Amino acid sequence: MTELKIVKVAVENTAFSFDTFFDYMSVSDITCKLEPGKRVLVPFGRSNMKKVAMIFEVRNGTRDEAEEKKLKNVTAVLDEAPILNSEGLELSKYIAKTTFCTLYEAVKAQIPTGMNLKISETYEKGRELNDEEFDALGDEEQRLVKHIFASIKPAERKKLFERFGYVNDKAIQGLIDSGIIKKSAAAFSKIGDKTVKTARLLEFDKRGVKLTEKQNSVLSLLEDVCEAAVRDILYFTGVTMSVVSSLEKKGVIELYDEEVLRVDDINLTKKEDTDSIELSKEQKIAYSGLKELIDLEKADAALLYGVTGSGKTQVFLKLIGDCVKKNKSAIVMVPEISLTPQTVKKFHHYFGSDVAVMHSGLSIGERYDQYKRIKNGDVKVVVGTRSAVFAPLDNIGIIVIDEEQESAYKSESAPRYNARDIAKFRCVNHNALLLLASATPSVESYYYGVSGRYKLFSIDKRFGKAELPEVTVVDTSERPLELRDTAFSKTLLDEINKNLENGEQSILLYNRRGYHTVAACADCKSVVTCPHCSIALTYHKANDRLMCHYCGYSTPLIDECPSCKSKRLFYKGQGTQRVEDEIEMLFPNAKVMRMDLDTTGGKLSHKKQFEAFEKGDYDILVGTQMVAKGLNFPKVTLVGVLNADQTLYANDFRSYERAFSLITQVVGRSGRGDKKGRAIIQSLTPQHEVISLAAQQDYKGFFENEIETRKAMLYPPFCDICVVVFSGLERSKVDSGSKQFVEMIKNKMQSENINIPIRVLGPSPMNVVKVSGKYRYRLIIKCKNDKKFRSFLSELLKEFLKDPKNKNVAAFADMNYIGSM
Repeated sequence: MTELKIVKVAVENTAFSFDTFFDYMSVSDITCKLEPGKRVLVPFGRSNMKKVAMIFEVRNGTRDEAEEKKLKNVTAVLDEAPILNSEGLELSKYIAKTTFCTLYEAVKAQIPTGMNLKISETYEKGRELNDEEFDALGDEEQRLVKHIFASIKPAERKKLFERFGYVNDKAIQGLIDSGIIKKSAAAFSKIGDKTVKTARLLEFDKRGVKLTEKQNSVLSLLEDVCEAAVRDILYFTGVTMSVVSSLEKKGVIELYDEEVLRVDDINLTKKEDTDSIELSKEQKIAYSGLKELIDLEKADAALLYGVTGSGKTQVFLKLIGDCVKKNKSAIVMVPEISLTPQTVKKFHHYFGSDVAVMHSGLSIGERYDQYKRIKNGDVKVVVGTRSAVFAPLDNIGIIVIDEEQESAYKSESAPRYNARDIAKFRCVNHNALLLLASATPSVESYYYGVSGRYKLFSIDKRFGKAELPEVTVVDTSERPLELRDTAFSKTLLDEINKNLENGEQSILLYNRRGYHTVAACADCKSVVTCPHCSIALTYHKANDRLMCHYCGYSTPLIDECPSCKSKRLFYKGQGTQRVEDEIEMLFPNAKVMRMDLDTTGGKLSHKKQFEAFEKGDYDILVGTQMVAKGLNFPKVTLVGVLNADQTLYANDFRSYERAFSLITQVVGRSGRGDKKGRAIIQSLTPQHEVISLAAQQDYKGFFENEIETRKAMLYPPFCDICVVVFSGLERSKVDSGSKQFVEMIKNKMQSENINIPIRVLGPSPMNVVKVSGKYRYRLIIKCKNDKKFRSFLSELLKEFLKDPKNKNVAAFADMNYIGSM
């Protein structure tokens, strides 16, 4: 007789307000397959809807217990082997407790997208039916029966829709009720995305096909290029997928899947051993101290502070080499995809194919292939962005977080974790070293370094003969009249010209994409805004459209004010596209490359563009913050910061830190080779202390000033900050919901005599109050991020979300929120 087992599971898509572990039983043949870390299919809720769940615990049970608890049966085991080990399951619990998310959201964060499962209705043959019964069926029923009876495996609902163009639910239900077909549910993997949907123009009779205006815009584009990726067609024409599909049905275009490579670096061989890396005196001191920490095989954290170009990467390359020789593994994280190509190139040089890459620029299939290599123990080193922290490595010796101050390490959607916190958890679990590295560390990390919480190591000089660049700050309020409408000062233009004459390269930072940033009316003074967001639309010259950078809405360029119908509409403001145009006009012989979100959407685009610039194919690189950090181009001898004031005055206590970091980092891209570098910082407030300190590359001076302000105003690291965000379609309900939450805090603390030191600010509208049609309010809570506070806030959130009055208001908490306040 099969033994009865009881499993404790986390179920997908449960509401946070009642998320917990759920018990199920099994007495069938699948019982022997039940293991912690495997996914199962379970009936959930009153409707017994089939859902995916993760097993956390399996134990022996009795029928009396199962009957008393009214336990339901596990439907199916979905994995051949556990996809999460005991560390992953414990990490899921930790994430759920510390980030106010559901247990399955914490599970899902650790699994590559391609392994996520979707539940779909399936249909298969039921009872036999004779010819007379078949003839009595309607045309739709007959088509369905023929297809389902002929299918070797159960027919998925989605496939029926693709086959027949629609699925008549009434016809399906009638066949189920009569027993002719059987309905069930099955879990399908999303893996297999190896292609890019592409459109190719066909020969057709234009006189015989009537096209709409939008369809003609797609036709015009394809007549120029013959074929294009569908995503590019949508971007450059602004049409939706339905327009493209209509053209396919009319025989104007053909849609096909173009194959893409999944892993292209699997057969690389290493060219040098890390023992060959030569270090400077300062580097050796840092390396020796960090190596001692690793050799102790105890969990620890260290901060490696080094000026730009000081060779921090060489230090942790040697440390990782030491770990690999001891059969230990390593994770190296970078904040942006743009930094990955150069970093990966260095690691391939020293570790060959023993390196796996994980970032969102890879396709689903590529990420899954890399995940399998790691899971199977085929690699020892993982390089990637935030999600790389979940790499399923065994025996980790070191986790490195490069440019550790970057906000990209904080997830903006559930689970809202910081990769640094996950790395700490894993280092404790593996007795490994967490190494944070930066030329401009976060104020919190440097404070922990000088106060002894982290071990602090410093490199104050550049590697080799390279020197820090000579920096000039230019007051742009005193520009000559002819340059006032441009992004440039005469000083910067002269330096660019000098570089062009000398055959040297330049980088220009302008941290705003698009062409014009605002379209405004001269008569009614209104600004053209997104219909779904409370933000101005930005003009993009590349596709000649006004676009919203929050929700993706776009509309063709207009010459009439939407509010008053005036024709006196004017465009102002600058973005990287306009800067690129101005440079090409001022220096017509210069080869200019632009890098921003609009030019780097394609596969391997970062890698290809950086390689082209490194080879010298371009003279000037114009870009947003993606060109500011972690890059090493020896031929760059000039950096221009076109508007240093941009980030200084954001509504956020971290605005000075962000401004100092961005300016310091981009200035540090200059003069990293044999030639002395220069940097020009343009500002309307050149006397500002942050700009002066950034020009001097004086991080320690900046830190001393900033830490005093933080202490006086009670900001991190002297407290934690939790932001509670409320959102909904009706502003009045969001407003009242946020105020109700404040009252709930007061009432709970008074009625339960809770003594938690907190300061509550707000509620108030978010800086951009409306995004994608939803209004957003926020509450800022200065607190201590401990178990007591998290339990208090979690109970409040669940109580708020269960209240019927708040059914149209969503709420979530984000601990140590990093976005704009």
